[in-house]
Amino acid sequence: MAEVKIQQAQKYKGIRWQVMFSFLFSWLCHSVSGQLHYSIFEEMRKGSTVGNIAKDLGLDIKELSFRNLRIVSRVSEKYFSVNLENGNLYVKERIDREALCESADTCSLTFDAVVANPLNVFNIKVEIRDINDNPPIFFHDIIILEMNEFTSPGARFVLQNAQDPDVGINSVQTYKLSDNQHFTLGAKTSTDGSTFPELVLEKALDRETKSVHELILTASDGGNPVQTGTVLIKIIITDLNDNVPVFTQEVYKVSVNENTPINSTVLHVNASDRDEGTNAQITYSFSKISGNVFHMFSIHPANGEIKTKGNLDFEMTRHYEMSVQAKDGGGLVAHSKVVIEITDENDNAPEISITSISTPVPEDSLPGTVIALIEVHDQDYGENGEVECHLIGEVPFELILSSGRYYRILTTSAMDREKISCYNITILATDKGSPPLFSRKTIRLDVSDVNDNPPVFAKLTYLAYVPENNSPGASIYSVHASDLDTEKNAKVIYSIFNTNVEEVPVSSYLSINVETGVLYAQRSFDYEQHKEFQIQIMAKDSGSPSLSSNATLRICIVDQNDNAPKILYPSPETDGSALYEMVPFASEQGSLITKVVAMDVDSGHNAWLSYHFIQVSEPSHFSISQHTGEIRTSRVFQEKDALKQRVVVMVKDNGNPSLSATVTLNLVVAENFQQALPKINNQFRNQDSQSNLQMYLVIALALISFLFLLTVMLVIISKCKESKPSPAFGSLSTNLYSQVDPRMLSKYNNGTLTLPYSYNVCVALDSSESDFTFIKPNQNVPVDNLIDADDSGIGTENLKETLPSGSLMQVSANVRLKDSQLVMNIFNV
Repeated sequence: MAEVKIQQAQKYKGIRWQVMFSFLFSWLCHSVSGQLHYSIFEEMRKGSTVGNIAKDLGLDIKELSFRNLRIVSRVSEKYFSVNLENGNLYVKERIDREALCESADTCSLTFDAVVANPLNVFNIKVEIRDINDNPPIFFHDIIILEMNEFTSPGARFVLQNAQDPDVGINSVQTYKLSDNQHFTLGAKTSTDGSTFPELVLEKALDRETKSVHELILTASDGGNPVQTGTVLIKIIITDLNDNVPVFTQEVYKVSVNENTPINSTVLHVNASDRDEGTNAQITYSFSKISGNVFHMFSIHPANGEIKTKGNLDFEMTRHYEMSVQAKDGGGLVAHSKVVIEITDENDNAPEISITSISTPVPEDSLPGTVIALIEVHDQDYGENGEVECHLIGEVPFELILSSGRYYRILTTSAMDREKISCYNITILATDKGSPPLFSRKTIRLDVSDVNDNPPVFAKLTYLAYVPENNSPGASIYSVHASDLDTEKNAKVIYSIFNTNVEEVPVSSYLSINVETGVLYAQRSFDYEQHKEFQIQIMAKDSGSPSLSSNATLRICIVDQNDNAPKILYPSPETDGSALYEMVPFASEQGSLITKVVAMDVDSGHNAWLSYHFIQVSEPSHFSISQHTGEIRTSRVFQEKDALKQRVVVMVKDNGNPSLSATVTLNLVVAENFQQALPKINNQFRNQDSQSNLQMYLVIALALISFLFLLTVMLVIISKCKESKPSPAFGSLSTNLYSQVDPRMLSKYNNGTLTLPYSYNVCVALDSSESDFTFIKPNQNVPVDNLIDADDSGIGTENLKETLPSGSLMQVSANVRLKDSQLVMNIFNV
């Protein structure tokens, strides 16, 4: 058996690597640029450890989850994963070096490890080392050669070489030819460094002896264990064909745009043969081609035209290599290498991806705060792959190139969530191709709230009107404060700021719902006691620290008609005695007799009083003013008129419903007081006799026998008294009732009563003058709407005082004229 060793263009120097447990082997080196470099073998099992990223980068394993360590790559993240609990980098998916890098000398996967808080990016490179997982393979299962029987010994015939996707020592190392008598194996190295096995004729052929020779060519790689591939060489002995086809070029090179249409001609290969006839007829074919090339290109067997079969993509494959074979009609072949370079076109727009984003961002973030990390990548090459980025629109952010293809988005000014609660940040990435391509990506950034706005009341001062006699516990008013913040920063709590109202705890008057701002009355208000409250209400939010604001609430108690009028004069408090007023018989029509004075502690319409007769003798000699309460004569008295008139005056207010009070007046018509006195005396006697009749009857029945005579005598004496004037009365002078000056009676016709003064009556039976003591009223007592009094003739004739008139006055309880008691005092004397 003949055996030859083929030297590879790129071979390892030194000791040959022997790996038994390759999936457990990894190593780490730090390059000058700070790049982590790992090296692993292909085909490692899933879950195999590559290395500890956290340890190699100096990161704290406990902070990996918080800093969100992750892999960023379009390709590598398919094959690797990182464990945040221990920081190990694991193999995630089966890695086939030949699928990733084909027959490249070096194969590696690069990706970025991104951590946040603070944001940082580390570049990691994992070299994929080859293992002997592919045997050598020949393109054709059978190699057919036609040789003339007159071929001289020493002739060399280039054979198809075997393909091994592995690299280095794991690629094809030796070829071995099966034992035979005529051929040995040699090697030929082309100008590009490729090595082909050659079949060397050692012994002359004899077609008549043997017309077909079959040999086995075995290709072996240098792996451990060694893997082999075989091909059958079928040599057909023909007549003389002594010229081998010759290509015009040993290596054809051409550049093709990546967007070349399918079925476009890439180039023509050409080979010539100096033979004639069928020996000069050349057939072209691919002799060495990888799977993807076979699907991308085709060759015309007659003219050597190579055309595209699929869509070329620079980003997928940048160049293609293939071996073209020219075979003449006599079976002689020649080989040439074709290299097709794919040129890039700007057919890929930049791609924008969000690597990291911090949303929402607090509105009080300082300028320069990093909010996002973005990656911009263009699959094109050269200027077509160079990208410029900027932000669109007026936003408080800027885009800064961080490293490589990474950009940081930072804040440039303060933000106010109450004005703008979120931003749509649009990033525009444009490459430098011709024409340029661009892409946009919009990021939504929410602004989170901080407590920078206090609650605000709609008014600084609120005014509330509350009717008196309200129900305790009822709501009387509601205040509201708005807060521009959100969530707990906008949750408002209400409270009453001041603690006392007129030295009384405000809690005894009012309470407030801390959540709704509704105020409730704790008691029933009385307008006559408190007419107005003023409190301070505080609204405080729930932020940290909390903010607050105050507002003033004035509560005005609205009067209700809950007090009946009170008659001050004539005083109704006479212990049941009748009220008497003397009317001069000679009074003219319209003369003022007396005035009913009343007051109402209510206010407004509820205190507007009106006076009415509800009971009056018929026909009536008197009239009453509805507004002032003055009683005047309605006509001139006649002799036949009754000398005693009884009227009932009702005083009612203007409330709804109205309240009222009544007073009964006995008006006695006489020329003077002495004339009226017997009538008054008879009235008293009649009343006394009626009231004591039953008592007398009882005593008479009990003592009828004992007191019979005494009773007769008393009856006789009584009759005698009725028939002649009483000595007691006869002894009374005109000055007996000194509390009333007869000189005043003639002045009552056109005057008014003297109500603003309290007076005491001093009775002296022997005196010739009556003494009146005038007491000046307290100055703090309002005297509005009192009747003007003409005091002439009382004590001092020239003394006159006129009081202001208006609405009805409120008079203290001690200012009363007790007419009934006056008369009773006279009779007691």
